[in-house]
Amino acid sequence: MKVVVTKSYDESCAYVADMICKLVNEKPACKLGLATGGTPVPMYKKLIEANKAGKVDFSAVRTVNLDEYCGIPGTHDQSYRYFMDSNLFDHINIDKANTYVAKGLGDAQANAAELEAKVREGGAADLQLLGIGNNGHIAFNEAADVLHATAHIEQLTESTINANARFFEKKEDVPTTAITMGMGDILAAKCVVLIATGLAKTSAIKGLIMDDVITTQNPSSMLKMHENVVVVIDEELAAAVGYKA
Repeated sequence: MKVVVTKSYDESCAYVADMICKLVNEKPACKLGLATGGTPVPMYKKLIEANKAGKVDFSAVRTVNLDEYCGIPGTHDQSYRYFMDSNLFDHINIDKANTYVAKGLGDAQANAAELEAKVREGGAADLQLLGIGNNGHIAFNEAADVLHATAHIEQLTESTINANARFFEKKEDVPTTAITMGMGDILAAKCVVLIATGLAKTSAIKGLIMDDVITTQNPSSMLKMHENVVVVIDEELAAAVGYKA
């Protein structure tokens, strides 16, 4: 595992954006696993800037997103399809037909099976982007006694619902289930890149980069079994977990 400590969150986003641009330039038809949430938004803005400046071409890139809420359509302003379109896809020269976000409506089990098929289609992702939850959850793989290897329906924990409530009009509007890639899907990627910032992530990141324990109670700790993981954190978070480069 490679841990990169930057001076700021903005620098972390620039570092990851540069990684993605380099990959796309070297392999124009690469497959990217993408993430939603607040953490990658500034990084996506940097990808948009690079694309508009002619520094990277996304026309042949394929993408598969980690997860999607159950029970809301892709047109809902809190759906992850809407998020990806508004924060990235609508602003770069990617073919939307080559982007995949799981369906939130319809038969949830069938939608999970379709996500799993997309994860496997054309082989493993060249790069899988991740954020991390306060409790160490990756995508919607919640801390629990067991973790799932493949795409499935996940019952969201109270802490995750509370964390996401700020995006909805009221807490009762937050979906309680989601479709998510499994941990095996994520670990199948050729390279995994995780960005984290904020002191709320201290415990989760400490369990990932400081302890030698792998536990389902901190799903991110499973990444220790992957041979090509890059964890990008800023100085504030590094100091909080006691990590010294």
